[in-house]
Amino acid sequence: MGIEKVVVDEVSGWLRVYDDGSIDRSWTGPTEVGFLMAPVPPSGNFIDGVATRDVAIDPSSSLSARIYIPEKGPDDETKLPVLLHFHGGGFCMSRANWYMYHQFYTKLVKSARAICVSVEFRLAPEHKLPIAIDDCYKALLWLRSLARAEMSEPWLEDRAADFSRVFLIGDSTGGNLVHHVAARAASEEWSPLRVAGGVLIHPGFVRAERSKSELELKPDPFLTLEMVDKLLGMALPPGSTKDHPITCPMGTAAAPLAGLKLPPFLVTVAQNDLMRDTELEYVEAMKNAGKDVELLLNTGVGHSFYLNKIAVDSDPGTATQTELLLGAISDFMRRHCGCALEPHV
Repeated sequence: MGIEKVVVDEVSGWLRVYDDGSIDRSWTGPTEVGFLMAPVPPSGNFIDGVATRDVAIDPSSSLSARIYIPEKGPDDETKLPVLLHFHGGGFCMSRANWYMYHQFYTKLVKSARAICVSVEFRLAPEHKLPIAIDDCYKALLWLRSLARAEMSEPWLEDRAADFSRVFLIGDSTGGNLVHHVAARAASEEWSPLRVAGGVLIHPGFVRAERSKSELELKPDPFLTLEMVDKLLGMALPPGSTKDHPITCPMGTAAAPLAGLKLPPFLVTVAQNDLMRDTELEYVEAMKNAGKDVELLLNTGVGHSFYLNKIAVDSDPGTATQTELLLGAISDFMRRHCGCALEPHV
């Protein structure tokens, strides 16, 4: 008989770390919600108006992505804008093919009339930050190589992806990735690809000191203070606190926001999100730095509410706020398709 592994750390229901360094990310919470974390195989053909395909970006690091293509509509443009998506999960869990993402990004590509490329980046604690940022940046470089015909991906070529209208989008800590990938992108020459904007949905911006919303709001199924503390503790470089620039870009340890070259941003905040106050602090800091940033506040809902298919289907308020979110993202993209990264000074 082998020696039984011992759990040395865990995030209840989501993740277990064993004494041999192995990680188990299988869902062990309530079985009735387990379908949200179940992988959805790529369809290839159109199902409910959307086809999906998995592609390799960098086989050496197992970096890959899932592509969502909406079925062509009678009023569609010849080419469709591209959403480059970074999923959440505290940098430690979640996969691009989970049902919770599949059901929302299927809706979004149909609403926004866009193509979505959802990045499957490497996760902590095996791959600590900034590896997730590096992987997501490499995905953007991959899109540029396609735009320049240096590499080929038939689905994006045949389905007419418009690489001059690329939007970065991320939920929860994926929103952190949007900020940092966009900031890094300013140092590159991207033509003919253009980063037209960024959408940060409930970004994981926090401070080491508890905010008022963290202290006063009730936790919800997608976010507890234990999850925030443990996941970020596993993901950040050793010795870091939550004041690290990756999780607190508006803090004194980060580069001044005024000096960053960023595209227009839409930041969406949920009224009952534990991280609400630090997300709003980020928006205010961006405005004070002269950045083009818009805010959508969804009322009566918590962190990542739109990913909870059970709540969306059973609660009219959650359904309404999800439609508002979809509409706001689609409208932001339409209004900013002519925008790009700020010019160098």
